[in-house]
Amino acid sequence: MAARGASLTIAAMNTSTSSSAIPSNEGTTPLLPRIVVLATGGTIAGAAASATNTSGYQAGVIGVEQLLAVVPALSTVARMESEQIASVDSKDMAMPLWTTLAQRINTLLADDEIDGVVVTHGTDTLEETAYLLHLTVKSDKPVVLTAAMRPASALSADGPLNLLNAVTVAAQASSRGQGVLVAFNNKIHSARDVVKTSTYAVDAFHSPEIGALGWVQDGRVEFQRGVVRPHTLATEFVIGATWPHVEIVVSYAGVSRIAVDALVAAGVRGIVVAGTGNGSIHASVQQALADAASQGVAVVRASRVGSGHVMRNGAAADDALGFVSAGSLNPYKARVLLMLALAAGATGPVALQKIFDTY
Repeated sequence: MAARGASLTIAAMNTSTSSSAIPSNEGTTPLLPRIVVLATGGTIAGAAASATNTSGYQAGVIGVEQLLAVVPALSTVARMESEQIASVDSKDMAMPLWTTLAQRINTLLADDEIDGVVVTHGTDTLEETAYLLHLTVKSDKPVVLTAAMRPASALSADGPLNLLNAVTVAAQASSRGQGVLVAFNNKIHSARDVVKTSTYAVDAFHSPEIGALGWVQDGRVEFQRGVVRPHTLATEFVIGATWPHVEIVVSYAGVSRIAVDALVAAGVRGIVVAGTGNGSIHASVQQALADAASQGVAVVRASRVGSGHVMRNGAAADDALGFVSAGSLNPYKARVLLMLALAAGATGPVALQKIFDTY
């Protein structure tokens, strides 16, 4: 469960199985895969006063049973179960809920009777939650996140089809061993690569550097490439009660060192900098970060640019300054990895750089 004192209100879990959602498997008909949908809120569970209102809505107000009820085709794909883990707007996602979600997924997937998990989520922080789970789920069974850009009340809501596609991917044998996946707008993305790229379009998620893993449409799932970097069972990371304090700062024209100095004074253990270009950093912030690194604060260089790699010792002398390169991870995913690395006991730029090069 969530850590004590958490500001989030976690809804009571509904572990009941809807008998109407489980198709008959009498005789020799093989059983459909058993998939559990964990709902956390988000736009996919949002509602507005008007069907034409796609921005002035309240996220997370529709329960998971209602989400499943409007997609009757789910019963032809899998034996469905559902739990309401939370009902939040994902802009308010926080570490206690990450802990709850990861622990619940690991518990479910340890059950031999469960074949996969689907998580409904808000789009705002989906890429961060997906990557966190990609590194901490301890099973090779499919875990698929999905979401929506239009609330459930909207004309041409995209949530129902995204949900059906996510369950279809989770029920597919070829999804096993691929790590945590994101099914959105008929595409299948790796949790490590996927980012939100639009504020309004239903095609809001892409993997800018290397593209989607595959696609799902009309019940057909096809993977066009596999996941190369270690994930899930192959990682050293576990979900614990403690999350190291890691923050993000941004480099831009005229930026001062005030934010960095304030964070160091507040006792942060790590700072990710969203640099310009190849992770380059304004001189004033670079000096502040170098001072932070000399005091034992982990400093990771990422880029505010939408794609590409931050090359080590490229735009900054990382070896001399004690900085770590985020590689192709954006600042938000770099923060996730840095928190997990610090929690696992990694210290110093050499050990941390090895982790970033690996994952």
